[in-house]
Amino acid sequence: MEQHIRKAALLLFTQKCITEYFDKFNFLHAGCFKATLSKTLGLGIIGGSLLVKIPQIMKILKNKSGKGINVFSVLLDLFAITAMSSYSFCNKFPFSAWGDGVFLGIQTLIIALLVMHYNGETAKATAFLSAYLAVICAANSGLTPIHVLWACQAMNIPIVLISKFVQAYTNYSNGNTGQLSAVTCFMLFFGSLARIFTSIQETGDTTMITMYICSTLANGIIVAQLLYYWNADVKGKEKLKKKS
Repeated sequence: MEQHIRKAALLLFTQKCITEYFDKFNFLHAGCFKATLSKTLGLGIIGGSLLVKIPQIMKILKNKSGKGINVFSVLLDLFAITAMSSYSFCNKFPFSAWGDGVFLGIQTLIIALLVMHYNGETAKATAFLSAYLAVICAANSGLTPIHVLWACQAMNIPIVLISKFVQAYTNYSNGNTGQLSAVTCFMLFFGSLARIFTSIQETGDTTMITMYICSTLANGIIVAQLLYYWNADVKGKEKLKKKS
């Protein structure tokens, strides 16, 4: 029974911290506090990632439109998530450090397919899905050399910035944020912010840490636009009411 409890505890604590907490009763161990906080945050992010892009998907389905969503930006985002997840999986990083990428990848793929479909490109969406699944199999089956996965992960830094800046430019050009979901954008911002800490604690991988710093900055720009255009819309409606 005790062995089963210890195995379950490994989801939240490292082996060292299990010894410190449950054998030595050293509950003030600074290193274990940070490690446990990191794992707790990581698992919380994974839990949140199950739903983070659902509001965006529901908004597209409800309006039967992908207006305002730049499909190129979505595809770049999908590449970044896929590269990060495959790189982490093949390096055997703790699941709590990257597991959200699995669920974010699935939801981002759905968004890309929906936008293509509502743009009248259903055949292209079907072909893309087939190609994407083939890439996933090749990247995670050991067929792809680890240095190639590292190169893809390193490419994530400019890709994450470009994908968000493309969306930011689309928002600027349209003068609004279109079908972008505020809930999704805020969750992505805070999720990437927390991932900086968990990546430092659980992987120590400089490339991943840098990517999440860039992702947080880029997501922050989108969030700032959402707030700006929301305030602009509110002020515009107030002016119309006064005129009428």
